[in-house]
Amino acid sequence: MFQMKYALLNDEKIEATKGAKGVCPSCGAELIAKCGELKVNHWSHKGNRNCDKWWENETEWHRSWKANFPIEWQEVVHFDQSGEKHIADVKTQSGWILEFQHSLLNPEERLSRNNFYQKLVWVVDGTRRKIDKKQFEKMLEESKPLPTNVPIIRTYFPDECRLLKEWHNNSLVFFDFKTTKDVAQSMLWFLFPKTPLHSAYLSPFSRASFIQLFNSDNFDKFFDDIIQPIHTEITKGELKQQAANTHTRTRALPRFDGHTSRRKRRYRRL
Repeated sequence: MFQMKYALLNDEKIEATKGAKGVCPSCGAELIAKCGELKVNHWSHKGNRNCDKWWENETEWHRSWKANFPIEWQEVVHFDQSGEKHIADVKTQSGWILEFQHSLLNPEERLSRNNFYQKLVWVVDGTRRKIDKKQFEKMLEESKPLPTNVPIIRTYFPDECRLLKEWHNNSLVFFDFKTTKDVAQSMLWFLFPKTPLHSAYLSPFSRASFIQLFNSDNFDKFFDDIIQPIHTEITKGELKQQAANTHTRTRALPRFDGHTSRRKRRYRRL
């Protein structure tokens, strides 16, 4: 069942309350206010209608995240050049889309969303599966910190962590393990986009800083001045190391070939 936090009434966003009436901001159809004790109050289409196949039912985790941003940024209908439209969880003034992902998402749909929104940041619930947090913590214990001013960790065997295996691509992804209810103290983990050698790099990130960056519309600057340069340097370092390893192997080859040829000459004399 398609659930939304907001409906439109006289072009203004309203939350679901008993007896309220509203229309869908995406398709314009009438919405029904669902208010009970088992689920968070929400709006729903009549019947089983779903006007956005990408939309998922909301949890308290979704609601608490969206509540950190202005109401006019929440549940915004976003269009692309072809006229295709989807409802973004949050769309900032500078055009960044924040998608808060709790349920399992297949790779094809994730790629479709990346291509559709382009300026997209994922916040992924790292507690949906019980094993994920344990795998993630084990991976951190076996990882290596880089000698940088910004705390960055290079992980080994990322495919052994299901979260990284599912999300390690060219997306901008933050994992939320809900370590504490105190926003000021809670930390996220930022997963850098995949490098040419497919290495995985992580950095702890303050939840409060994350919220402040978007509310102040400073994420563009942060991306250009921090994320992109770090990713570029990491990539250069990896490629340089790969070239050095290749050069070492190439230099070692003639000695092996020379040794082999000398043995062959000795065999011919015999």
